[in-house]
Parts: sequence; C-alpha cells; structure tokens
Amino acid sequence: MVGTADRSTAQSSIGVDRFGSAGSTVYLLHGSDGLTNASRYQFAAQTIANAGYTVLLPRYFEATGDSRARYGDIRAKFPTWLRTLESILSEPSPGTEPGRIGLVGFSLGGALALALATRSPRVRAVVDFFGFAPDGLGWGLKLPPTLILHGSSDRVVPVDNAASIERLIRSQGGTVESHIYPGDGHGLSLASWPDAIGRTQAFLQRHL
Repeated sequence: MVGTADRSTAQSSIGVDRFGSAGSTVYLLHGSDGLTNASRYQFAAQTIANAGYTVLLPRYFEATGDSRARYGDIRAKFPTWLRTLESILSEPSPGTEPGRIGLVGFSLGGALALALATRSPRVRAVVDFFGFAPDGLGWGLKLPPTLILHGSSDRVVPVDNAASIERLIRSQGGTVESHIYPGDGHGLSLASWPDAIGRTQAFLQRHL
C-alpha cells in the first residue's frame, strides 16, 4: 500500500512530495507522463523510503505548466526542468542530510538525473530507468556511480541509449552497472519491477 506523502513547496514554488524521514536523501524524478499516473511513482518512492531513505518527489512539470510532456516539447523545455531541479537540489529540505544525495529517474526523469549529476558534486549515485542520453552528457562533472535499467525491446527510448551511457561512464573511469530485461518495452513489465526496485535499493545502499 502506498504511504501518504508530505507536501512541501521549494523556494522555486515547485511542489515536492516527501516519503520517509531517515538516512540519505533520494530524489525521484518522474517521466513524461508526469504525475498523471502518480500511484506508480508514489509506490516506488515509498518502497525506497522503506529501505531507510528520505525520498523527495519534485513536481517539476509545474515549472512549465504541464501535466504531461509532449514528445515535441521535450527538447525545448528540458533546460527549464533542469534549472528547476537544480534549484530544488540547492535548497536542502528541512530534516534531510545535505551532503549526499541520490537520484532515481524514469525515462525523461532518467535523462534529467544524468544531466543533474554532471552539474552537482552532491549527487553520489544515479539510477536510470530506461532514460535517454541527454544532449551534452559528459561535458560537466564525471558521472557518479550509475545503475542503468532498460528493456531490450524499448521502442520509445531504444536500448542503444543504455549502451552509450554505459560506454561514456566507463570511458571516464567511473562505476556503472546495467541490467537489460529481455523482451521488455518502455516502462518494463510488471514481472520485472520487483527485481528492478530490488536492484535500486541494493545499489543505493552501496553508494549512499
């Protein structure tokens, strides 16, 4: 059962849902569906929080007035969402540990997580669920330890993105793990989700 999230508002006027109140802070970044399918993201956030973290779910689409992201708008709006999330990361939520944070991103949120990690030294771990490689990835800071989870039959974000991200991190001498789910499409199958969340929890425990 999904727990009840606490709502707060960052100085950037973006709503942030909070799950748990212990340990390191993990920001969970939703995909292009926004929170129109909130229960999936809330379930993931609560599950990660139950492993001993404070999980924050920013409503970053509020920065552009969207409930969902249209494919044709993603490139134009990506910088605004990125700046909004940077602002939130720079304003530690009361009661959280400011020094070490993790990012867990889904699809568009995975791309934003990777971009944020190259801009903030506070990010110590990234989990990228079927995200695409954002423009300019690798131009900033070396990526922190990263876990990539992707379906082999993803037609929205081809699995080649996972391979290119992994190659970049290895070329930087960084730490990267990946798991490709055979036959799974974008979003992974229901059968794969328990394994993916379990891998996420284990990865965060090692690196946060």
